[in-house]
Amino acid sequence: MAGSITEVTDSSFQAEVIESDTPVLVDFWAPWCGPCRVVAPVLEEINNERDDLRIVKLNIDDNQETAAAYGIMAIPTMLVFRNGQEAARIQGAMPKKRIEAQIEPVLAA
Repeated sequence: MAGSITEVTDSSFQAEVIESDTPVLVDFWAPWCGPCRVVAPVLEEINNERDDLRIVKLNIDDNQETAAAYGIMAIPTMLVFRNGQEAARIQGAMPKKRIEAQIEPVLAA
């Protein structure tokens, strides 16, 4: 599902992520977060290369309810959801290969 990364909110999270038929990686971020800006182009690249994963972003400043519900204490944090459940948690900015290495087992399951 290549294209730009969708922004999700507290109100759209259920429909966009939990009820998705496709695995979804949620990037919890904020505009003031330097490492979040570093990881953003990497996620864009992964998003454009894969059809088996959707990537969405959730601004934690604007959507504190969802961030709190998933215990997001530091950003960037990326959660991979499969069948409505958290299947992987990736914390911190890291190179594309390391992010992909953490996503692969979830998508292969």
